[in-house]
Amino acid sequence: MELKYRPRRLRANESIRSLVRENRVDLDDLIYPMFVMAGTNKKIEVPSMPGICQYSLDQWPAALAEVRQAGVRAVLLFGIPENKDECGTGAYHEQGIVQEAVRLAKKLYPELYIITDVCLCEYTDHGHCGVVQEGAILNDVTLELLQKTAVSHARAGADMVAPSDMMDGRVRAIRQALDQAGYENTPVMAYAAKFASGFYGPFREAAGSTPLFGDRRTYQMDPPNGDEAMRETALDIEEGADLIIVKPALAYGDIVYRTKQRFGVPVAAYHVSGEYAMIKAAAANGWIDERRIVTEALVGMKRAGADLLITYHALLAAAWLKEEWGERN
Repeated sequence: MELKYRPRRLRANESIRSLVRENRVDLDDLIYPMFVMAGTNKKIEVPSMPGICQYSLDQWPAALAEVRQAGVRAVLLFGIPENKDECGTGAYHEQGIVQEAVRLAKKLYPELYIITDVCLCEYTDHGHCGVVQEGAILNDVTLELLQKTAVSHARAGADMVAPSDMMDGRVRAIRQALDQAGYENTPVMAYAAKFASGFYGPFREAAGSTPLFGDRRTYQMDPPNGDEAMRETALDIEEGADLIIVKPALAYGDIVYRTKQRFGVPVAAYHVSGEYAMIKAAAANGWIDERRIVTEALVGMKRAGADLLITYHALLAAAWLKEEWGERN
């Protein structure tokens, strides 16, 4: 049989497959989420996220050394304060846990790119992302606290801020506050398409941010809505967002694709805690090959259009990439 084109010719061995490979994951794509907490001598593994720990400030330098040794250049930082209150005061306190962690990180590893999560949920005693009054989350009152939080992070030395609260108008408010405080060069990476997902459970254990009542569906997006995600993203870009996050990643590849195609801005796919936990659990039971599954998941995000990959697998992925590169050379 005469076949003019045989696709299998370009699949014959790893050398040719590598030469024609369309998408690759690179070390520079990886952003590693990390958790710092109040107290001393604490390195606590999150039960639902094997290998992921909460670090007190005295344990933070050793954790950062592992990140740099792995070759990962950027981290996304979350804080767990000693005390919480109804207004999330710890989020914007000048000596808050994130602010102190940023100062220490920048002193020890000034080249490490520090992105800080800007939200109130880890700091409020009710666990919601904004100020609560009679069971309702107040949007505009919350914006003022988010502004204070973002500026305090920038003042501490954060390279970028990432608002995840999903309040309306928060990107404009934060951009204005940063500019007025003299941090006009600090980028804003907005959680523009953040869906009210069931994949966040392990994170809420890690960050201590489970709401005491209700849920977050009045401010996080409804999962069936793709067009709304485009409107939300357009608003954030108009308000001054420099980069866009789509969260979660695996079940929202279409949103990553549409975002990149429509707006052309840098897009980060957040490979969230539940996705990480499922892979870890299946791998622990011997049901899947963790390395193969993670590699496939990350390259799938790249194929969808993601420029950056926020993933709890960042350190492992970095090690695998180095190993692969070593084998090739």
